Formats: sequence, C-alpha cells, structure tokens
Amino acid sequence: MRTVYRVLAIIVAAEVAIQAMAAVYAIAGLGKWVDGGGVLDKAAFESGDSLFPEEVGFMVHGINGMIILPLLGLALLIVSFFARVPGGVKLAGAVLGLIVLQVLLGLFGHGAPILGALHGLNALALFSAAVLTSRRARAGAGTTADTTAATALAG
Repeated sequence: MRTVYRVLAIIVAAEVAIQAMAAVYAIAGLGKWVDGGGVLDKAAFESGDSLFPEEVGFMVHGINGMIILPLLGLALLIVSFFARVPGGVKLAGAVLGLIVLQVLLGLFGHGAPILGALHGLNALALFSAAVLTSRRARAGAGTTADTTAATALAG
C-alpha cells in the first residue's frame, strides 16, 4: 500500500503540472485568436461556438480540477489509512485540503479576481505538498530535510 500511496501522490503532482499546462495553452491560444482579430465579449461566450482550437485547454483544466484531482486526493486519503507511512494520514489530509481549497478558489475566482491569483499560488503549495507526500512514502524514510519538511507540513 505504501507504493500505491506514493504513486497517487506523484500523480497528484503531475496533474497539477497538467493543470498549469492546460490553462496556459488555452490562454495563449486566446491571445493568438484575439491578435488575429477575434473579439471576446459576452456574445462570443454565449454563442456556444468553438472560438479557437486551444480552448480545449480550458475544458481539460476544468475536468481535471473539478473531477480528477478531487478523486485522486480522496483516494490518497483512503489509501493513507493502510499505507503505514509515518504522518501519512496527515499529509494526505493536507493534500486533499489543498485540493478542496483549489477548487473553491477556482470557482470563486470568477467573481473576485484576487482569488484567481491565490488559485495560482495554492497550485504551487499543492504541487509541493504532493511531492513531499510522495517522498515521505519512500522506503527508508528519505533524507533528514525531506522528513523535517514533511513533518512540518503534517503539523
């Protein structure tokens, strides 16, 4: 179970990287489309038409963030009870908590742009927590720096 725990934590970190890539892909495509004469206004949003090919990045970002990452975080927490990783339940709980915060910041960021900025900052915290969680699960307990950082995160 320790390996499953570690792999799930690595997948969470990878999904955060995919989230960043998908969002930037879509935003860059939007910029290119606007530079080419496209107009983004309420009518464009309501048209239902595909405005530019890179907008698929917004869909990937939404599906990963609203469905895939929360399910992975929940699976990590469930597995943590059986993995016998020191502090593993607390770390998995912290990862899941950061995922929930990430979803809320993403949802409410549409109405308050400062929350969108915090959404980006929290993504870095989530990535870091997932990496620390995976490193903590390594057989042999990792380095002193890894153990100290993971213990600090677990509280």
